[in-house]
Amino acid sequence: MLKDRLIEQITLDGPISVADYMTRCLLDPQDGYYTRHVKLGADGDFLTAPLVSQMFGEMIGVWVAEVWRGMGSPAAFTLVEIGGGDGTLMRDILRVAAKVPGLSEAAQVVMIEASEPLRAVQTAIPGVRHVAGLDAIDAGMPVILIGNEILDCLPARQFVKTQKGWHERRIGLIDEALGFGLVEAGPDFTSPFDAPDGEVVEISIAQIRFGEQVAGLLRSAGGAALLIDYGRDAPGTGDTLQALYRHQKTDPLAAPGEHDLTMWADFPAVAAAARAGGVKAALTTQGDFLRSLGIAARFDALRNHHPDKAQTLQRQLSRLTAKGQMGDLFKVLALGFPEQIRLIGVEATESPL
Repeated sequence: MLKDRLIEQITLDGPISVADYMTRCLLDPQDGYYTRHVKLGADGDFLTAPLVSQMFGEMIGVWVAEVWRGMGSPAAFTLVEIGGGDGTLMRDILRVAAKVPGLSEAAQVVMIEASEPLRAVQTAIPGVRHVAGLDAIDAGMPVILIGNEILDCLPARQFVKTQKGWHERRIGLIDEALGFGLVEAGPDFTSPFDAPDGEVVEISIAQIRFGEQVAGLLRSAGGAALLIDYGRDAPGTGDTLQALYRHQKTDPLAAPGEHDLTMWADFPAVAAAARAGGVKAALTTQGDFLRSLGIAARFDALRNHHPDKAQTLQRQLSRLTAKGQMGDLFKVLALGFPEQIRLIGVEATESPL
């Protein structure tokens, strides 16, 4: 079991950071959640927006089509999805693409997926090709990249303000069991906040590097990226580490590798990294994004075609767009290069970063 191996490692080498713990829990080759235990959907551990309703994926398909047109409808481009789950989102995007003359023929579909079980499911999508990472994508043609709920899988270190200064939160052993503790923060840490005692600051080098990588790809190839997740739209503090099992929050230390672990997306940090890499960035809420792309009209069409499902469709629409639900809890960050590429659905409703 991963818990036993973590306890052995900590016994030998000492406490580990929250970021290292999360990485092990999610991606350990033998017992990681995404490598061995991931379960999606109503009968699994969590439900992503594409699984809530086809309307979500269709609006992403509309975004892809409009960005492609805005790029001058290139005859060939790479359509990339990172962390595509069971493939529902890509299937919905491609269904929309099939209705846009020339788009399906132009799209070279590439998926990046850390989970071997999910890669196996995604291979059923016609024409899909898997690569190991962003650096394996051909920069010789434009790119349109989608990442839904990928940032929250990229871990952060946690730092806590105490009366004796800043300390890092780490996972060690308490009575031979995994437990949280504090060690003095190293000289590499400088808090971006003047926080009161007890406040937690999360720093995600992984999310920042991801923003840099996406920016580098867009600078080389040209194109746009869309990153959708729950998280901060302004710099802030707080402990956002959580574990999910069968749609319920659980103790993050209870079952390493068996429960999903997530942390909030730090959109300001990702956007800043991308801008430093020379690409433009705009941020809005998921609700405003989906409304601007026409989800209300799509809801009306589905309701008229399936009047017996009107209540179900209304619940799905509310979950995706309403305040207090995914509508404002989830944010949408769009990145683009060169400057003239219009980030449809985001620039027009952009909130300040």
